[in-house]
Amino acid sequence: MALLLDGKKVRDAISKELQKEIEELGVKPCLVILQVGDLEESNAYISQKQKFAELVGAAVIHKRYEKDVSQDFIIADVENLNADEGVHGIILQLPIPAHLNAGKIIDHIAPAKDVDGLTATNLKLLAQNNAEGFVPATTKGVLALLDAYKIELAGKKVLMVGRSMLVGKPTALALLNKNASVTVAHSKTADLKKETLAADIIVVAIGKPRYITSEYVRSGQVIVDVGINLDTVGLKEEIPGKRKLVGDVDFDAVKDIVSAISPVPGGVGAMTVASLFENLVEACKRQVK
Repeated sequence: MALLLDGKKVRDAISKELQKEIEELGVKPCLVILQVGDLEESNAYISQKQKFAELVGAAVIHKRYEKDVSQDFIIADVENLNADEGVHGIILQLPIPAHLNAGKIIDHIAPAKDVDGLTATNLKLLAQNNAEGFVPATTKGVLALLDAYKIELAGKKVLMVGRSMLVGKPTALALLNKNASVTVAHSKTADLKKETLAADIIVVAIGKPRYITSEYVRSGQVIVDVGINLDTVGLKEEIPGKRKLVGDVDFDAVKDIVSAISPVPGGVGAMTVASLFENLVEACKRQVK
């Protein structure tokens, strides 16, 4: 069995540090979550953030809009929140309805309050390896998980499977900043198995349940599974409406081959929430100087 990269364990250690920092800060960091519509999965993610905030002593304001809300209305709210000194972080819960442009809305968030690290300003700072920016929460979580288990990145061949703006591209940039030799694979990659087998570390974020099987891996590799999928395959009994949370990697098929692997759930997902609140606390510190 491979070394389990336990995100919950690392998250719990981070939460204790954040509790101390917030107590010493003397100000309650405040995060505003903007949600459009009422997607079940988004509600679950927001609930996780609210619970973590309560645990560490931060505040969360949840603003929910009807799914037919206009883009101008949300942007006006964002501008008001930018000016509100009691608000230290603002995030847009994704996905949002097709009539809205997520990029335009996010780019109206003040970079100093962009704790998801998704504004053009913060992504540029990431590309420049400038610590003044905020690293996207999932990317930050991936790096923190590897660091917690003392997995060296410098000089390693790292394959990023996935090229989304939310995970793949910023994670590839962050890995480059750690002096890894990074290759990005995606849906048009001609021979994915060749790329995965050549890598020392594989980070997977493609949104396809159990896509990376035993054929794609070899001994000695480190696997970081960012995927979060709801699937019926693998349940002991098929119950209508019942689904299981699985990653983009077939965990059971590869866990006895590779040297280390993050589970789903309990891996990067747990780290993402902790990393978001690390960014929030840092944003608060900068704003209340």
